[in-house]
Amino acid sequence: MNRRVVVTGVGLLTAVGLDAPESWRNLLAGKSGVAPITHFDTTGFSATIAAEVKGFDPLQFIEKKELKKMGMFIVFALAAAQEAMKQSQLRITPDIAERVGVYIGSGIGGFDVIEREHTALLQGGPRRISPFFIPASIVNLASGHVSIRHGAKGPNSATCTACSSSAHAVGDSFKLIQRCAADAMICGGTEAAITPMGVGGFAAMRALSTRNDAPEKASRPFDKERDGFVIGEGAGILILEGLDFAVKRGAPILAEVVGYGMSGDAFHITAPDETAEGAVRAMRATLADAEILPEQVSYINAHGTSTPYNDRLETMAIKKTFGDHAYKIPVSSTKSMTGHLLGGAGGLEAGITALALRDQIVPPTMNLDNPARQAEVEYALSNSFGFGGTNAALLLKRYAG
Repeated sequence: MNRRVVVTGVGLLTAVGLDAPESWRNLLAGKSGVAPITHFDTTGFSATIAAEVKGFDPLQFIEKKELKKMGMFIVFALAAAQEAMKQSQLRITPDIAERVGVYIGSGIGGFDVIEREHTALLQGGPRRISPFFIPASIVNLASGHVSIRHGAKGPNSATCTACSSSAHAVGDSFKLIQRCAADAMICGGTEAAITPMGVGGFAAMRALSTRNDAPEKASRPFDKERDGFVIGEGAGILILEGLDFAVKRGAPILAEVVGYGMSGDAFHITAPDETAEGAVRAMRATLADAEILPEQVSYINAHGTSTPYNDRLETMAIKKTFGDHAYKIPVSSTKSMTGHLLGGAGGLEAGITALALRDQIVPPTMNLDNPARQAEVEYALSNSFGFGGTNAALLLKRYAG
């Protein structure tokens, strides 16, 4: 029998809140975090809106002299991990340090640092490049810094699988604990790609919404007037633990992780499989992993990016996976408020799904006249799909002892 795995902490840093309680409260209220970009001058850009984290003070989490030594994606991860650790009441002492790991995904890493140091190179030559350039920007340094900060000496890894990155990080962490390779994992995702190259690159692909005159209405998943996604930033970190380990130390339990599936489309570098079969296989693998029937799922936190392709094909995939039950399951996309955190999306949305199970309430999709509502949610699915045809799905369950 597989070891049971539970969620004991959630840390969220989003465009609608600087912590999980504030983010959750504003998500349920249908508050948008999308606004004109302030991080850089958007003159000449076709998309000038984003879901930026507002009012965040990095110096609450790191010393000023350390700030240039790490990309903002690392700082975001440190902040969200600190909150998750506090909620879980997990203190990593020497006797358990080797059994607690860190697994944090990011799709891009330190884009802000890469741009900054490239400017330094062009303006002053190679001698102007910071010795901290590489460790400040590479994806696994979010996991590295979090492990150093908290003394976690167990499995340490990072995923970089586009918009599935942190769903894979959470799923892989679930499996590590399930097979007793760790007792607890600090896992999830982080992203800070609202930069000139980040926004300009996605805009060049015509992937971003250009509804610049109405930012709050720009991210509209599943709406026929959708015209692209809105880039977001922030982090979502979960503390996963073996149930036995969590119960022994009297940890608060928010939800249970029961299934994980992944697949590849083998179709196109950016477009999803036009039959939606890759997403279908990921969802079916997740249900099989949890050993439950499709009709037992009572909420889906959709990938729901607000792009013409994703929303149409994800809808197709849900219908193929769940049949007639697809028309009865509440489905929502919280990206309508947080924007799309790219590699950080899966961690954020797994955290949101855990809170939905804890509170038995389904968050809305903004711009679809679909308010938050109380619901009996036993099993909840969270989808993540990424460029390169990489797919992940996580299944969480209401914890009832």
